[in-house]
Amino acid sequence: MLRRRAALVAAAVLSAGLAGCSGGTVLPERAAPTPPPKATTPAPRVPTGHAPTESFVVGVRQLKLNRDGDRALPVTVWYPARGAAGGAPERSAAAAAGRFPVVMFSHGLGARPEDYQLLLGRWAAAGFVVAAPRFPHTGAGGDGNVLDVLNQPADVSYALTQVLALDAKADDPLHGRLDTERVAAAGHSAGGVTTIGLFTAGRDERLDAGIVFAGTALGVGTAFAGAAAPQLFVHGEADEVVSYASGKAAYDAVPWPKALLSLPKGDHGRALLTDGAALRVVADTTVEFLRWTLYGDAAAKQRLPADATRGGLATLDDHL
Repeated sequence: MLRRRAALVAAAVLSAGLAGCSGGTVLPERAAPTPPPKATTPAPRVPTGHAPTESFVVGVRQLKLNRDGDRALPVTVWYPARGAAGGAPERSAAAAAGRFPVVMFSHGLGARPEDYQLLLGRWAAAGFVVAAPRFPHTGAGGDGNVLDVLNQPADVSYALTQVLALDAKADDPLHGRLDTERVAAAGHSAGGVTTIGLFTAGRDERLDAGIVFAGTALGVGTAFAGAAAPQLFVHGEADEVVSYASGKAAYDAVPWPKALLSLPKGDHGRALLTDGAALRVVADTTVEFLRWTLYGDAAAKQRLPADATRGGLATLDDHL
């Protein structure tokens, strides 16, 4: 049954334009997973607090992870570091004082974590530790097997476990620097599918919030499950790869506090990769969303609509 489902998923994803690859292998048959718990709708569970007001210098490091011995998952980590803010990320810089929430980021098909450095670096500068695995099949240099997206929610959960464990390692540079109770997931395109999966069939209950860039629920469904986790969707209305309608359909199915940032002239991802006005809107909006959902900063939630619509480049459907 899973083999037939995987084949249907492949056809659907290919028709949506996520990939043009051919000859992808079918996922091995496995027992049907236990249905996830139904979604609940209480208020977000992160206690009220205040996000940092300073801008941090950004440090960057690499982790070499491998799930089950045959799924290499190198992880790039951006984090708040000591020193004067500004400039390129500094490799292995000393971590700043404090405890910082964690954001897991999933890249798109054929991409690398570092392709998103402009955006992810801004998150780190605002006071978040951002960890981005490079997936073995859908990452740059992989075989492009789009079916493997179905395995990626489990990859992210595994990588999250390993990243959070660094907080307790006395000899690790991030020892005592991770707020392991405040965690979000985010992703672009195929990584957006991965992110939705972390709140549906592959629900990771450690996650407090999600951000989906140009994503769709193809293959992972819209059975959002578990404790309420606010979601922010970001989608270009001129997306030539994943239609705006398919992204909005997934957004409409979210039963929790949610918002949709729509870019009327936005394509599939330029606003995430290229410095400019659109990136500033996306970065400012997502930072305020993370400040609210992970730091419990109510003032950030109040600022979010103004940041989202500044300059007239985007509109915000706000149900937060």
